[in-house]
Amino acid sequence: MQSPEAMPESNLESDRNEGGLHAPSEYGFFRKLWWWFDFIILVNLARLRFIFILVAIGLVIVYWDTLAAYYDRWTRSTSEQKTTTSDIEYFCPMHPTVVRDNPKDKCPICFMPLSKRKKGEAQNEALPAGVVSRVQLSPYRVVMAGVQTWRVSYIPLTKRITSVGYVEFNERELRQVTARVKGRLDRLTVNETGQMVHKGEELGAIYSPDLVSSVQNLLEARQNNNAPLEKLARNRLKLWGVEDDQIDTIIRSGRSDTLLSIRSPMNGHVIKKYVKEGQYVDEGTPLYDLADLSTVWIQAQVNEEDLAFLPPQEEFHKRETSRAVAMPVTATTRAFPNEKFKGLLTFVHPHISADTRTVTVRFELENPGHKLRPGSSATIDLDVVPVKVPSLVSGVTPEQRNKLNEGQLLAVPESAIIDTGRQQIVYRETSPGEYEGMKVELGPRMTGPKDVAYFPVLKGLAEGELVVTAGSFLVDAETRLNPAAGSIYFGGSGNTGTGSKPSNQGTLVKPSTPNDEEAIIASSLAKLPEAERREAEEQEYCVVQDDSKLGSMGVPLRLMIEGKVVYVCCKGCTKEALTDPKVTLAKLDKIKAAKKSSSPAKKPERFTFVPYKESSMRSSIIILASLIMYLCGCQNAGKETTSATEKSYDVVAVVVAIDSEKNTITLDHEDIPGLMRAMKMTFPVEDSKILTGLKAGDKVGGKLKAKSDGKQMITELRKKSSS
Repeated sequence: MQSPEAMPESNLESDRNEGGLHAPSEYGFFRKLWWWFDFIILVNLARLRFIFILVAIGLVIVYWDTLAAYYDRWTRSTSEQKTTTSDIEYFCPMHPTVVRDNPKDKCPICFMPLSKRKKGEAQNEALPAGVVSRVQLSPYRVVMAGVQTWRVSYIPLTKRITSVGYVEFNERELRQVTARVKGRLDRLTVNETGQMVHKGEELGAIYSPDLVSSVQNLLEARQNNNAPLEKLARNRLKLWGVEDDQIDTIIRSGRSDTLLSIRSPMNGHVIKKYVKEGQYVDEGTPLYDLADLSTVWIQAQVNEEDLAFLPPQEEFHKRETSRAVAMPVTATTRAFPNEKFKGLLTFVHPHISADTRTVTVRFELENPGHKLRPGSSATIDLDVVPVKVPSLVSGVTPEQRNKLNEGQLLAVPESAIIDTGRQQIVYRETSPGEYEGMKVELGPRMTGPKDVAYFPVLKGLAEGELVVTAGSFLVDAETRLNPAAGSIYFGGSGNTGTGSKPSNQGTLVKPSTPNDEEAIIASSLAKLPEAERREAEEQEYCVVQDDSKLGSMGVPLRLMIEGKVVYVCCKGCTKEALTDPKVTLAKLDKIKAAKKSSSPAKKPERFTFVPYKESSMRSSIIILASLIMYLCGCQNAGKETTSATEKSYDVVAVVVAIDSEKNTITLDHEDIPGLMRAMKMTFPVEDSKILTGLKAGDKVGGKLKAKSDGKQMITELRKKSSS
């Protein structure tokens, strides 16, 4: 085969002039086949290589989580897989929500060792009737959340309905003065609108020929001793508005007065004048409109939902019951905001406005000094006593009925209520740091002492129980955001299922503030009946866990073993106590014997602080008021001291309360190395200026001065950043 260089130039030129893509004509079949493979595959491969790389990168990005999961599965060690798939889990008997897959951890709440059980043995304890949720917070979280409680009790309450209305004339005290006879107004004594008048005061004088003729008849009848005619003439003058004293004056004078005085029928003022002096009027012509402002009306609007608290409308139409159903009201105006006007609810309109969905009510009030001016606005407070609230009267016990008649109701503050729309929940403190969401049935919103809003409790709570009034929304939000009760508070929760999946571990959080054990014990024992509480207090310690006080892990459980009463601290100890009754009873006898033989603790004495020096004498250690003191063992050791040494310590704490009057501050402090463990304690401050700018919930740091005689004082405090 000739090379392209050896081919004639004419042949090459002819190949170039041929159209289309083709292999050189001088190539053989296999050579042409290779030429096409090289052109189609190898040449384009270099171009497609970049596209393939981009596609591969995109797939890795999209399926990154899947690839990471496979990698974690392939690289996991065998021992770790065995631990994960174990059918054993560890839990806290006191706090069942704390579950771990190894016994190394302790309960982050009570710091007790965890107990072992098989997965699936745990039974979810059904919540009691009326309890919708349960949550437990560490003491530090309680302080940070600002949780405050309030004891449920009977409180004097009223249902207050507030409305805005306008002052109007009392329609019963409106009068119109008209002309009784036809004539001419020769004189108008009251000649301006708004002028005040008194009853019997002359308003004007009218001349009437008919009136003069009747007066003349009266005089003639008197002169002729015609009694019937005199009586007839006197009655005619009375019908024209002439008073008896005017008639007597005419008879005494013996002459006819051409002008008749028009007198005011009431005390009040002129709200409209219709005539002018010298004007001719006919019989019945209006002369004045008068109004008495000693009492006024206020027309106000009441919402449709408040109609149930008002008396029936038909009762106001009965004369014998209208005053009995009238309810007292208090009004305030913008002109006199600090003055309260007393009155009564005297009428409820029979229809509701379709536009505003309100009903018009009328209040009648005394108006001393005419301070309530018609046309002005007023705010009305209508207080309905509990016995007149229908929803509170039905279904009450005799004791509640007596309280109801006194105006007292079992109630909780408005801030304690969480309304979900379908139900109303109040969080009840069962023991320090433990809260239960109680479904409650409430009455209408009412007003208590100092105008604080309360809700009557119809069902769900009992007198004396503690409810959360501040921080309840934070507690409720925790149970909703983390139904497992929240790893932030509980330290995590475990999977109670029987599958091979690992436990659902939460973040282990150790609270910086320990529980108040004495408060927990007192709260738990208080839930026992009186007789059982005394028995538990007498035993004091659990027969299974020697160092566990009864009540420290919840309400103690009462067991009967061979006719003897035995208490254990929790359900986890019940099985062990019943397994070997003899051992259990022996421990019970040992506990009782130890209590009888123990003598009351003596009050620690004060000793002289003698610095230790190297000596052949054996030194002693005395722990006094949480201070470790080394004594050399010489004869001077132990003598009463006359002066106290001082030492300064750094303190980090959260402010719980401040008492400016006593110049003290209550701190929930962390461990103070060399002095005391973390606890809640009240300290005096060296200078009252230290308390300036501080409030409850602030995190602070500072200095604490401690003396060897046990006295402690805060000498410096400063706010620390939230970080």
